[in-house]
Amino acid sequence: MSIIFKNRKVTIMNKAQQFKKLHVKGKPLILFNIWDAGTAKAVEKSGAKAIATGSAPVAFANGFVDGEVIPLDLVIANIERISLATNLPLTVDLEGGYGKDVEIVAETVIRAVEAGAIGFNFEDQIVGATELYDISVQSKRISAARRAAKIDIFLNSRTDLFLKTAPEAHNELLLNAAIERSKAYEQAGADGFFAPGLADERLIERLCLASPIPINIIALPHVPENKILTKLGVSRISYGPVPYRKMITWFELMAKEVL
Repeated sequence: MSIIFKNRKVTIMNKAQQFKKLHVKGKPLILFNIWDAGTAKAVEKSGAKAIATGSAPVAFANGFVDGEVIPLDLVIANIERISLATNLPLTVDLEGGYGKDVEIVAETVIRAVEAGAIGFNFEDQIVGATELYDISVQSKRISAARRAAKIDIFLNSRTDLFLKTAPEAHNELLLNAAIERSKAYEQAGADGFFAPGLADERLIERLCLASPIPINIIALPHVPENKILTKLGVSRISYGPVPYRKMITWFELMAKEVL
């Protein structure tokens, strides 16, 4: 093993430890999601404590739709460019790991970590389908991802329970299902639990109280503002595709003014 590789591995491990410490109830980590090296530099300059990609903005910025359509080679190359452009911890969105089998998931994680990621989102929806993986199956996938990383990365397990269910049906039964998944995923090796689509204050607070790992909520337009999420016990607030959508809307308006 070369000196350069050893030093890079130590740096990644240190950043991973630093990133974990940023997940605190009452003082949530704010992640303004980026999609390339340029936006990573802009967010770092703005005072961010960490950098996070989103699968949708990365896909859109490269001319693809979301949902593992963008080639994995391009995703990995993008991770490496971003990691070399910033000194901050970098967490990335690996969607469903680009495969159902644990071997494929493991290989995806290995490549992401080697490219410079110190954490990643890993979702339980079956990409391209309407259902979720069974808890036992997803737990095995999480365990495989954890083992593959080799270093103590931050594995942010995502459940699509709330995105797959209409908001008016977000109730106690669905919350209990989410809590069950958070506990199972923690046992499998997850460090965080991401519940995109959840906006009900009472349910968010209950999830934060019941989950054994930090809760991540996405700041969509219908979601309570950040200071309320902080009071509810959220430890991580991300912005997903929102920054990209606002940027591209502005870009189109500016183009129309001169064309």
